[in-house]
Amino acid sequence: MARSITVAVLFSGEGTNLENLIRRFHEKRFGDRVVRIAALTNRPEAGGIARAEKYGIKPVIVDHREFATREAFDAELVERLEAMQPDLVVMAGFMRILTPLFTSRIEAINLHPSLLPLFKGARAIEESFRSGMKVGGVTVHRVTAELDGGDILAQRCVPIEEGDTLASFEERIHAAEYELLPAVIADLLHLSPSQG
Repeated sequence: MARSITVAVLFSGEGTNLENLIRRFHEKRFGDRVVRIAALTNRPEAGGIARAEKYGIKPVIVDHREFATREAFDAELVERLEAMQPDLVVMAGFMRILTPLFTSRIEAINLHPSLLPLFKGARAIEESFRSGMKVGGVTVHRVTAELDGGDILAQRCVPIEEGDTLASFEERIHAAEYELLPAVIADLLHLSPSQG
């Protein structure tokens, strides 16, 4: 009988990376294992909720605005995640700065739209585009209490081309994200594409 692997994906917005991961992995078989995507968001109005529900996945909603402190929110998040017993926790557009209360209990990876350590934080794509550099990119790294810190697992460069607008550059950043994040997940979970 196939063994189930759970990947918990945390998101705050439109959930395009979440949907990409669902399409790549959810209920797909890799050898003797079947991957299941679970989803969690901190925003009841997040567009990604409808994207997940389209595939029969009901995201857990933990609204950060209902908690008095970051630590109280993180404690609830840890509890919900531990109940899921995920094999891997993935942050894909999860717009929260996490406290040591979370990072000491949960091992997670994060997708960030720049070539870290450059351009940390929420405006990374725009800062990268306006930097005068010839390349931007995407990074997958381990999550620590330091914002967009943690060991870098993989990166992909995205050239900033002549005539690019912020919108056209952002589109190519997302295209790179949709390739890099699944590749890192497959690598960490030892899922061979030939098995899928």
